[in-house]
Amino acid sequence: FIQMLRSAKKRDVLQLLRRAPEGMLPFVVEAAVAAQSVASLAALSDFLDFSKEPKSLLEKFLYAAAFSPRPSGELLRLVLDKLDGKQLAPEVQETGIIAMGSLLGKLCQQKLCGLQEVERAVETILRGLRGAKEESEVVIYLLALGNTALPETIPTLLDHAEEGPAAVAAAAISALRQFPARHISSKVKRAMRRIFHEKRKSYEKTCRLAAAEILLDNEPSPMDVINILLAANELETEMATFLLLKVQNSLRADHHPARKIMKDIMRDPRINNYNFFSKAGISSSFSGPLTVTQDLLSTFGLDLLFLEGGLLRKSVSDFSLLSRGRRLRAAQVTIEAQGMESMLGENVLEGEEEPELTAGMSAIFFDVQLRPIVFFQGYTDLMAKVLLSSGEPTSVVKGNLLLMDHHQVIPLQSGLQVAIKLQGGLGLDISADMDVSIWEQELKTSINTRGSLAIDFQAELDAPFLQATLRSQTEVETSIQFDTILRFSSSPVLMCLQLREEQVPYR
Repeated sequence: FIQMLRSAKKRDVLQLLRRAPEGMLPFVVEAAVAAQSVASLAALSDFLDFSKEPKSLLEKFLYAAAFSPRPSGELLRLVLDKLDGKQLAPEVQETGIIAMGSLLGKLCQQKLCGLQEVERAVETILRGLRGAKEESEVVIYLLALGNTALPETIPTLLDHAEEGPAAVAAAAISALRQFPARHISSKVKRAMRRIFHEKRKSYEKTCRLAAAEILLDNEPSPMDVINILLAANELETEMATFLLLKVQNSLRADHHPARKIMKDIMRDPRINNYNFFSKAGISSSFSGPLTVTQDLLSTFGLDLLFLEGGLLRKSVSDFSLLSRGRRLRAAQVTIEAQGMESMLGENVLEGEEEPELTAGMSAIFFDVQLRPIVFFQGYTDLMAKVLLSSGEPTSVVKGNLLLMDHHQVIPLQSGLQVAIKLQGGLGLDISADMDVSIWEQELKTSINTRGSLAIDFQAELDAPFLQATLRSQTEVETSIQFDTILRFSSSPVLMCLQLREEQVPYR
């Protein structure tokens, strides 16, 4: 369909968009974005009216742009023009800012940072960040900066990480974790040390742990590792348990950048002893390989951080691909809940402000941070959702994406030429659900990921006396469901985790 659209005129693409049945329209929009021909982008510009179209279709268009493997300046201009100066639904505005960040980052990877559209988009995000009044707005702009992964935005992120309120600091540190190791400079590490060791002010526990993870995951110095381990002795049980498990994980993982340093430090019996590593919390951190080949390692990781009273504060499930020193976050889903202690009559630790009762989720997919989703905010909102719950999971992202788009002509020694085309499309549906039962004192979370990948490869030799074509098509389907059930009616808290993976058909 994409190949057909690439050779179509604007008039034909526009007619397709206008005549497509309602159920097919999102698919046609996604394909028109993926085609990225002058005609298809001009047709989308005429067709999409951001003041009239349903939110779901506009989000489909913006996410299709965000995941585009090799975006053009024209695609970024189209997104900028559609968002510029309009009164839009908050979800569409936020998705647009996130998509803009992703497009920026990918254009700069293609050495197209000098484009006028790129400069305009950078200025739009930074201006929006300066003018943002609400915390939730600031968070979106910071996550967009994480998607750009532009080194010149690091000072802005560091400023918000150190000085911002808890939600803003967490978003800024999360954005910094999107950057490759070469951009995590000594300046960034100094700021992360100040946050973890609370040199200037006190920070929320998830911010401190995220700062420690940046230090441990990016070529750490032996002193950093030792200081983090020594600090773990002073931390509350759950934080200490989580941190020490992180360190033990990196010792087991052959690919971890800190493994050698950790092994050397563990030779010191003052650190590597039972008293140090016997923290009895229920928080956990696990990471292990799913597939290992000569060129590729795919891993599954699961982090669970609990509060001292036994409630789940944060869960992160992560599927990553590592190849030739590069890491790709294929899918990372984070579910966070806070403020539950007061609801169950538990006391907040002395010196800590009481957080608002909230629960939400954020996801990173193929290194693109998606718009965070709030399940409920405040006690009234929770009660309304408990009483009026439809039982339907919340959709995080659903659609069809072009992930690979490669065209190359290879001259052979004989003087002939081979044209190679490679395209890969992904159908994806990620949904999540969180169910709080106050009466049964249960918390259930469920993350469902369904995907199908189709890869089309074609090599063509075309000469006056000979024509040969080699073609291969590959299809894979998979479905992974991750459920947690927490029952906090008794002590200790009972927890059940379940990871279900359906049989993978591979054709």
